[in-house]
Amino acid sequence: MLTTIAKKFFSYLLKATILVLAFVFIYHQYLIKGNNLKEFQKAVNRLNHQQVTIIMSVVVALMLANWLVECLKWQHLTKKLVKISLWECIEGVFCGLTWAIFTPNRIGEYGGRVMFLPPRKRIHGVFAMAVGSFGQNVITNVLGAAALIWFCFTFLHLNGWLLAGITVLGIVFMTLFLVLYFNIKWLVRLLNSISFLRKYHRFFDIMGAYKFTDLVNIMFFCLTRFFIFSFQYYLVIHLLVPDIPFVDVILMVFIVFFIQSALPSLDLLDVPVRATASATLFAYVTHQQIAIIAAFTSIWLINLIIPAILGSLFIFNLKFFDRNV
Repeated sequence: MLTTIAKKFFSYLLKATILVLAFVFIYHQYLIKGNNLKEFQKAVNRLNHQQVTIIMSVVVALMLANWLVECLKWQHLTKKLVKISLWECIEGVFCGLTWAIFTPNRIGEYGGRVMFLPPRKRIHGVFAMAVGSFGQNVITNVLGAAALIWFCFTFLHLNGWLLAGITVLGIVFMTLFLVLYFNIKWLVRLLNSISFLRKYHRFFDIMGAYKFTDLVNIMFFCLTRFFIFSFQYYLVIHLLVPDIPFVDVILMVFIVFFIQSALPSLDLLDVPVRATASATLFAYVTHQQIAIIAAFTSIWLINLIIPAILGSLFIFNLKFFDRNV
């Protein structure tokens, strides 16, 4: 009896701690250090109010579409483990976002999401989620590398041989990512070949359970998400700096994602990384760096902070110890 009470108390304490930490980070980042947000407000105040309202409404709608696609991807990934409803996927994804904002490299997203799976499937869920994350990483790196090659040819006055070398390296890099993704069983075999890891093979094997068609479907979800949030950036940048061509905006956004994915970070500290990368790249096509920084900051706010706040509503639905098997 006392053990059960202690478990429930500890469970509620964990939930409350997660909730408080999430709100403390959000408050500290945006209510105390909200300079970029203020710059964004100044920029939109110079625009037509109706136009701003329409564009930002579309951006918010795309945010919801983006995370709905992620929920569908998570449901597809968990089919190998357990059958869960779309609503349970929504709870897991949004709760994971709340955990992610104050953990390095969004590692907390794994914990928040798998807590909505039965206890015996949670570790398996981590590896299932890793497949989806790898797919998203492949898209980011492949399209980012392609965009970087375009950038070198378009804006940098490099030696022909150097450009050729960059192109070859880029193609090899992209090919390597695609080959590894569609042959993820190689990674499973590698992990199972390491003696002290071999006893955990039942967890690694879940990654090898995804067939080629499964991986193609997961890639489709990843591509859909990538193009949704890329278009969000285009809409806001075009609103603030309408003279930049569509192709330039989209490909530079790809490069910013590529740079960000290569750096270890904390969601709440991503703003300086994105601001520096975006301002540096877009300096080749515009002098309005503040508008570019404001655009990237506002999309970050909409895509991560608002969903993280929504995810806090699901924190108290977590069952750390007593979710049914």
